Amino acid sequence: MLVRDDAKMKRIAFYLFYDDKGIVDDYVIYNLKCLRDHVDTIFVVSNSDITKDSRVKLESVSDTIHCRENVGFDVWGYKEAMEVYGYDNISNFDEVILLNYTFYGPIFPYSEMFDWSEKEDVDFWGVSEHKAMIPNPFTGLGVLPAHIQSHFIAIRTKLHRSFDFKKYWQDMPMITSYTQSILQHESRFTPHFASKGYTHSVYVKSEDYPSPYATMIDIEAALTNRCPIFKRRALFHDPLWFDIQAINIRNALDIVAEKSDYDVNLIWENALRSTPPKILATNLNLFKIFDSESSVPVVSSSARIAVVAHAYYPEMIEEIVSYTDNIPFAYHLYVTTASEESKTQILDYFRTVENVPEKVEVIVVEENRGRDIGALLISCKEICTNDQYDYICRVHSKKSPQNSINASNSFKAHMFENLLDSKSYVGQLINFMDSNPRVGMMMPSMIHIGYPTLGHAWFANKQGANDWAKKIGITVPFDRTSPHAAFGTMFWFRPDALKRLFEYPWKWTDFAAEPAHLDGSLAHIIERLLAYSAHNDGYIAYTVQTAKNAEESYTKLEYKFNVMMGEFSNGDVNWQIQHVKAMRLNSLEGCISMAIGIMKARITQRSPRTAKALKAPYKALRAFYKILFRR
Repeated sequence: MLVRDDAKMKRIAFYLFYDDKGIVDDYVIYNLKCLRDHVDTIFVVSNSDITKDSRVKLESVSDTIHCRENVGFDVWGYKEAMEVYGYDNISNFDEVILLNYTFYGPIFPYSEMFDWSEKEDVDFWGVSEHKAMIPNPFTGLGVLPAHIQSHFIAIRTKLHRSFDFKKYWQDMPMITSYTQSILQHESRFTPHFASKGYTHSVYVKSEDYPSPYATMIDIEAALTNRCPIFKRRALFHDPLWFDIQAINIRNALDIVAEKSDYDVNLIWENALRSTPPKILATNLNLFKIFDSESSVPVVSSSARIAVVAHAYYPEMIEEIVSYTDNIPFAYHLYVTTASEESKTQILDYFRTVENVPEKVEVIVVEENRGRDIGALLISCKEICTNDQYDYICRVHSKKSPQNSINASNSFKAHMFENLLDSKSYVGQLINFMDSNPRVGMMMPSMIHIGYPTLGHAWFANKQGANDWAKKIGITVPFDRTSPHAAFGTMFWFRPDALKRLFEYPWKWTDFAAEPAHLDGSLAHIIERLLAYSAHNDGYIAYTVQTAKNAEESYTKLEYKFNVMMGEFSNGDVNWQIQHVKAMRLNSLEGCISMAIGIMKARITQRSPRTAKALKAPYKALRAFYKILFRR
């Protein structure tokens, strides 16, 4: 057992934990290990079961582990933990700390904060606070009072030995929602005890920041000022909220990496397995653009590289090699194809060219099932799992005869160019992977020109993806609208990042026989599981694009959204989404809601004075609307 270094104040910490899979990531262990330097007793209360391995890890940094049913959120976790430990025993401590698993830390040493706290003559204190807000964003009415945030609150003897403190917890109603936990505890604790004469202070003072929520909205400034915590929510919260607030979470993560001694791998380990990949990719800008004609010198790489190509159409081998020749380092080329005739045609091609890869091997697949996916996972399994290569580039002869010729050619160019556009481009891509060992995949950005993918790219594959993910052991949560995926199944990857997929005992009969290569089939499902498998095993799936392709993609994307959003009365995307959802759920309710919103927006825009005069009637109309639909 670790022993604290100082004995200035005797403390007990109740650490609330929850994970739906019972996994305790190392960021928790590190946090508690650092906390031990300032705390005598650590009581872990978990609102979930804990795996055997996780329990062993927790036992090394805590004194008690108490698992309970996940009821009452964190509020009832604290309540039960203190009751189990006993208020009489708690009274032996100078300070009681209630903290939880919702932050990474300490980003900067806890000693800085505890040294500050011991100079504060108060009855309770916390890491950070939330300013008052009018109206209360959780109710739309009244005031959300200023309060210390519940992820870390320290209570001293005058308060925790008092009847007021015990009564607060004894009278706590059952908490049944996140909103209720905010209203009944987090935003209530501070004003409740302040009104009874108890004094308090906070380490990260809201008065020093312009926003009401410094540890999220002013996250860069807070970290620059050595805030000891980084909220987990910063990685999985709605990207649209960050967009409206103009918050750059990647900048904040870079501050942690560059200005502190905190190991950001602790953050990645937890975030990759617990956050939907497209949300994580959006919040952390997991997207690289390289210039095909960059003047930045390509650094020599010692990486062992292979290209694994599938050439169902053998006549396309010349085009494939014209791109793979842009790899500026030595590489081996493996080509799978559907027949001996095709193999002969491919080998004949290599006899006619001078610039041949260091090694060329052509493999005839046993069966033409699953097309390029079946060939990759079954015929190339040994190539991709024998630890012979550091990076593998996956390409195939893409024709897409079911689509128009323009759409097919655009899709093909989108994939090949964004992976293999020029020697300079590929050199930068390889250098990036060399410098970032956690990057497990580099895949072209989502195709949307000529294809209806935006918001719909699961198509008929989501249920099948859920089923197969369970079989394979992929537990990363799925993104709701569209997957984070290597559309077209061309990508660069580290073999270890997709080891889980390659080691699964695939059979040819798992894949549909030709020509039943339909949406919802296994090949399309695996296409959507690749990035999830990488994230599941701790690797990042980046999207990558040439500067030229980004120019075309962005201009078309911006125009699409301009036209679509122009159909609404204002440009607030969250307002637009809520009204569209309302219309979908209930056409009459949605139309009324939309009409009220449009009326208000247009009057406000054209005549602010009239809008002010109509404020009372508008409130009455909204109240009637809520009664009508029982809201």
